[in-house]
Amino acid sequence: MTYNKKNFRLVFMGTPDFAVTSLKALVEDKFNIVGVITSPDKPAGRGKKISQSAVKEYALSQNLNILQPTNLKDKDFQNELKNLKAELQIIVAFRMLPETVWNMPPLGSINLHASLLPHYRGAAPINWAVINGEKETGVSTFFLKHEIDTGDLIDQQKIEINEIDNAGIVHDKLMQTGSELLLKTAYCIMHGEYKETPQKQLINKELKQAPKIFKNDCKIDWTVSAKSIHNLIRGLSPYPTAWGELNDGNDTNISFKIFVSEIESTSHSMNIGDITSDNKTYLKVAVNGGYIIIHELQLAGKKRMKTRDLLQGFNNISEYKVV
Repeated sequence: MTYNKKNFRLVFMGTPDFAVTSLKALVEDKFNIVGVITSPDKPAGRGKKISQSAVKEYALSQNLNILQPTNLKDKDFQNELKNLKAELQIIVAFRMLPETVWNMPPLGSINLHASLLPHYRGAAPINWAVINGEKETGVSTFFLKHEIDTGDLIDQQKIEINEIDNAGIVHDKLMQTGSELLLKTAYCIMHGEYKETPQKQLINKELKQAPKIFKNDCKIDWTVSAKSIHNLIRGLSPYPTAWGELNDGNDTNISFKIFVSEIESTSHSMNIGDITSDNKTYLKVAVNGGYIIIHELQLAGKKRMKTRDLLQGFNNISEYKVV
């Protein structure tokens, strides 16, 4: 069959801001989006105000048809989806799909993943790439298959990770690059001008994984190298954020998060975890290979602030130690 933008019917599935940029690219390029699938509305914040997903907010602004299933295996939802008669489904930052859903359209379902597959399969590819000190990462489009993030590749695009980039900056770079790659992929599939590459053909060494990140993964081990600590901090910033504890020398520990850090490579005779500060402008933690300079942080129960502002109300921080 010969397709054009009118008869090339697309269903888009996604939830967060990362997905909105791709949906917007398709809409602005006049692709025929016959349905948008996103997460149900849910209460959020202290007031438990009902919150809509970023994808839903954008879809509403464009008068797109929206479905919000609570159960993707629900027969009524699947019948609604089938009745949309999509030629292709596009998935960006959405939950796992049952085979009856991803295998429904005649041209299948494609996914945009924020890594250079087959490396960094999993829930947190951006965070782990930065945590591991990668110099580059990218985005991949591929056809969905049974095992998550393992389908045949369609296309990829690389970006650089600069030494000062944190996960938030890399996220925004990939969000834009991903939308461009997804648009290119949609055109290729519409015209039948694409090649599928099995990921197993690209595996020549141990794969780097990107599993979901839990609180304990964010706890800083101050005994590892300065570079490893710094990469953990920027790889978890601004969310979910690396954290440690300040100990006053007794039994009191104060939990704190670090958003922005810097490495000072130098030799010193301090113990690991000792703090040095002028109690006015800077705060440094002694580690292997030098110091971690903390520029922005947040004490438990307080707001995020620059180190200078924290020190104005924190006496004798040099008497503390990080643990």
